[in-house]
Amino acid sequence: MKPESPLARIPVEKVAEADFPSRFGHFRICGFRLLDEAAPEVAVVLVKGEPLPGKIPLVRIHSQCLTGDVFGSFRCDCREQLEMALTQIGASEYGFLIYEQQEGRGIGLLNKLRAYALQDQGMDTVEANRELGYEADLRHYSLAAGILQYYQVGALRLLSNNPEKLRALEAAGISVPERIPIAANPQPGTARYLKTKREKMGHWFPDPEIKQKKDRKKNDPETAPLPRFAES
Repeated sequence: MKPESPLARIPVEKVAEADFPSRFGHFRICGFRLLDEAAPEVAVVLVKGEPLPGKIPLVRIHSQCLTGDVFGSFRCDCREQLEMALTQIGASEYGFLIYEQQEGRGIGLLNKLRAYALQDQGMDTVEANRELGYEADLRHYSLAAGILQYYQVGALRLLSNNPEKLRALEAAGISVPERIPIAANPQPGTARYLKTKREKMGHWFPDPEIKQKKDRKKNDPETAPLPRFAES
């Protein structure tokens, strides 16, 4: 990950803004671009409520995932995380959903599909990236930090399991007094992916294999607790 300079003002430009009603709530939708990069980087931001200095928003920084967000892939938990974040931010008084174009943790869509093919041969998501010649995670969060600086956000509640996002925001001078986990229920096929993120990338959430076993046990009619009825 490319480190952000501590307390530096990150130059961004807001290029568009419009009203955006949705099934998750009523937002303003904005387009931003980063001004100090050789390669252009852009993000879409959903803003809930009125941005005011001193208010502490609920924030999700989400990396684009066509296969998960649009096609509902069970190879990742991206769509579940996105919808959980939109639901919580939409219900909040003030918040931001920052949607960055960093497909495949920064390797791009077509390389992500090449990584899928390697995963079909037995590699995990980190091993596949490295086999293709990439680091496990190429993302950086300069644009997201710059957007929050643009709105004069000095502190926030972060919806994330990723320690790199928290570190990047703090390096940009933004305090994170509260981190809220955003862990989706493991689906068939996602347990290994979630386990890899936890064990090899340091993401903060329970062991997905343990959770799956607990969920199966809870739903097993032979081991599930008996329902409790009110006494007459």
